[in-house]
Amino acid sequence: MQTIKIIIALSIAIILLGGCVPDRSTKIYTSGEALQAEDVDEGVVESTEPATIRKDGTVIGTIGGAVIGGIAASTLGGGKGRDIFTTGGIILGSMLGDLFEKGVSDQNAFKIVVKLDSGQKIVVVQKADVTFEKGERVNVFSSRMNNTKRVSKF
Repeated sequence: MQTIKIIIALSIAIILLGGCVPDRSTKIYTSGEALQAEDVDEGVVESTEPATIRKDGTVIGTIGGAVIGGIAASTLGGGKGRDIFTTGGIILGSMLGDLFEKGVSDQNAFKIVVKLDSGQKIVVVQKADVTFEKGERVNVFSSRMNNTKRVSKF
């Protein structure tokens, strides 16, 4: 019974931590980004294609899955059999935990190629909450704070 409580608690922690993904939307600003001046360039969308924003270098899912898999599998068998099950549970749990984390934290995005009125071409990857068409006039907001860019409807 105690093992089940531990597994449930770890699962809830992994789910909650998996949701800690920064939002790359044109409409959402953090409190630190709000009220900050941004430079604006105008341009034309040359192309868009689907992309995925994946959280950088986290191992929360892998480690959490390994812990849960190891604990769950350690209840099976006895002696050397238990060791084999535990090892297998750790390996399988880590793989499933990694896949789970990617599924929870991945965000659908667009890779948008914009030709600015200055003649320069840029590519911006941002959350797929606003769609853009080839030839559409857009604004490109450039943060003075953290060098990020966002494409927005004109």
